[in-house]
Amino acid sequence: QMDAMPALELICCMGAGYEMVDVEAARARGIALANGQGTNDDCVADHAFGLVIASVRGFRTLDHLCREGVWRLAIPQPPNVSGKRLGILGMGTIGQKIAKRAGGFDMEIGYHNRSAKADSPHRYFDNLKALAEWCDVLVCAAPGGPSTKHIVDAAVLDALGPQGFLVNIGRGSVVDTDALAEALRSGRIAGAGLDVYESEPKRPEQLVGIDNLILTPHLAGWSPEATEASFVRFLANAEGHFSGRGVVTPI
Repeated sequence: QMDAMPALELICCMGAGYEMVDVEAARARGIALANGQGTNDDCVADHAFGLVIASVRGFRTLDHLCREGVWRLAIPQPPNVSGKRLGILGMGTIGQKIAKRAGGFDMEIGYHNRSAKADSPHRYFDNLKALAEWCDVLVCAAPGGPSTKHIVDAAVLDALGPQGFLVNIGRGSVVDTDALAEALRSGRIAGAGLDVYESEPKRPEQLVGIDNLILTPHLAGWSPEATEASFVRFLANAEGHFSGRGVVTPI
């Protein structure tokens, strides 16, 4: 595609992710690269924590039972969110904002990242499986790419355990979908909430018939506010590049 556009000098992604861009090829051609980092972080963090609450409290099941006329005394009590341990895979800006929201629920927070954050007050785990064993809810906020593909596999899900929950708002490739489907069906984890999928934009067929699971169609970062901010950032990056000042958020 780049070869077909010899005059191309700027690639600007509207969102923070850029795994669909061949960065090395672009740089070799002298093409400037930018993204929309920071424009939808709050929206994604809000959605992530919504999935945490909905998964742990079992909103999908409760909605179905209420519509069927089943009242609370016939329903097992769902656990609190407050006071639980939250594990975050990927402590970038979005991960930090998820942690901030979790703090409002008095959750104990741990995280796994490529390296520890010097300014983070939260417990660092240098091993993802150890984090999964420790936490009640594991939230994936890591980017996609070869280094994170299927990093959440059957072993990590087993470590999370039958009382644990998984939320993924990072990239679909981070989680082994087949392993997750089996873990949910067999009760090896309690439930999950997903906004991203390996199969997208096609629906995840392995997961569609599973009840202890909430699915949303990769819109965690979508809101009127986030969309406006993304366009403003795109224009700022384009203006910065073509004026010679440089892009605002380079890749």
